[in-house]
Amino acid sequence: MFATGVTIVTARTPEGKLVGLTANSFNSVSLDPPLILWSLARAAASMLAFSTGSHYAINILTAEQQALARRFAAKGVDRFANVAFLEGAGGAPLLANAAATFECFNRSRYEEGDHLIFVGEVERCTHRTGVSPLLFHGGKFYAEHPL
Repeated sequence: MFATGVTIVTARTPEGKLVGLTANSFNSVSLDPPLILWSLARAAASMLAFSTGSHYAINILTAEQQALARRFAAKGVDRFANVAFLEGAGGAPLLANAAATFECFNRSRYEEGDHLIFVGEVERCTHRTGVSPLLFHGGKFYAEHPL
């Protein structure tokens, strides 16, 4: 019963492979220094890439990006096929038209239960004004809502 925003977390492996996934486990931790956190199931296929990489990006999605959220949550698809992005300073893909992006250094990780909690130090961020966020509540996406 807790509504959240929707993000896509992206990274690039040392071999250059792009990885990304839809996540709604995103929170602010600290303003000074600027820190965020998100969590990933230990059984996730992308665990090795995120747990050993130096950088990742958190892409906050807009109401118009519901299809993108579904694609990055799906298994067995090329998640980056025909997806517009720029390369961030740390190498992570920054998705075009996101409401905001946080480029993060992979500062620390904590094992808790069946998930790994990632704490990222925000090195750079951008945002767009006047866009509606994509929300997730009760197992469903919501794009129709007042600002």
